[in-house]
Amino acid sequence: MTSKWVRLAAEQREYDVEWRLISLRLLNSHVDYDAQFPPEYEEGHTSGLRMLRVAAKARADHGSAALGPLYEAFGAHIWDIDPPADQLEHRKWLGTPDHVAPVLAQAGLPVDLVAALDDDSWDEEIRAETDLALSLTGKDVGTPIIQFQPPDGVAFFGPVISRLPSPDTAVELWDHVIGLAGYAGFAEMKRSLRERPQLRVWGHTDDAGAGAQEDWHGGSRRQKR
Repeated sequence: MTSKWVRLAAEQREYDVEWRLISLRLLNSHVDYDAQFPPEYEEGHTSGLRMLRVAAKARADHGSAALGPLYEAFGAHIWDIDPPADQLEHRKWLGTPDHVAPVLAQAGLPVDLVAALDDDSWDEEIRAETDLALSLTGKDVGTPIIQFQPPDGVAFFGPVISRLPSPDTAVELWDHVIGLAGYAGFAEMKRSLRERPQLRVWGHTDDAGAGAQEDWHGGSRRQKR
């Protein structure tokens, strides 16, 4: 959702966007998933790492311009689909060659990049970019992380949004976020009650109205700190 919002704002403000990689699985490598997260989190974060390996390989072979279309293709194939009949089987399918091959095709990239899914030699590069992102914001954050006007511009975690804004609203939201984050004394704005993301894969339709609210702990559904 955030990546589409950034693209909408960037197109209208004529910004260049350089996409980087950040892995929650590597970020939480020291964490006992069974004790601290809901059951599906480790599988989801591991699938995400596998897909990031493909992204790292795609960037190495085809340049950084490949990442934007690839991110959007992943989003379309993960979130903009009808609710699967079997959620458990669907989660197991994510990050497999059968899932990733059509994503690559949509992004205009060679399907043989699926070989990178199991290539953990890319993890060092992904971890380095994860560490770089956290060096800009501090460590008690998640994704997304945005830096505006790098290398010295303001960086922040978020915004976490539950619905895709219209093109006009996307620019308005962008201006507000950058204005607030760029204020030297600004530290945090937060609420734990969140609207469930309005995603087709979770059964949301355009006429479904606002999503149900969930209360998140510590910025995620982690069970313990």
